[in-house]
Amino acid sequence: MSARLATGVWVAAYLARLRVAGLAAYVVAKGDPTAGAVVVKLLRPGGRAVAMARQFDFETGGRLWRPMAEGDEREVDALLQRERGRDRDLWLIDVEDLQGMGLLDAEGLSEG
Repeated sequence: MSARLATGVWVAAYLARLRVAGLAAYVVAKGDPTAGAVVVKLLRPGGRAVAMARQFDFETGGRLWRPMAEGDEREVDALLQRERGRDRDLWLIDVEDLQGMGLLDAEGLSEG
């Protein structure tokens, strides 16, 4: 059984990994530092974006990142603001990674 990492600690570590990789990231909204959920918005060419949410995988018992919204960045932002209105504990992070997954597919971020 593994201990659950506090969300604020996870976010700080994630931002540090992004900096080392040379990727720009911005915390748009801070959520609960202990147990808030995290949504990462990946910016795409042409004003597009995809919002990724970390979810429990019932098949493996681990966690993985799944898209929760994709399309025009303004539309994705509007959906994320509605989600934030419903859940004040939600963290929103924007990542400028035009060709990748903002390290969400990296070891330690995509499972467990």
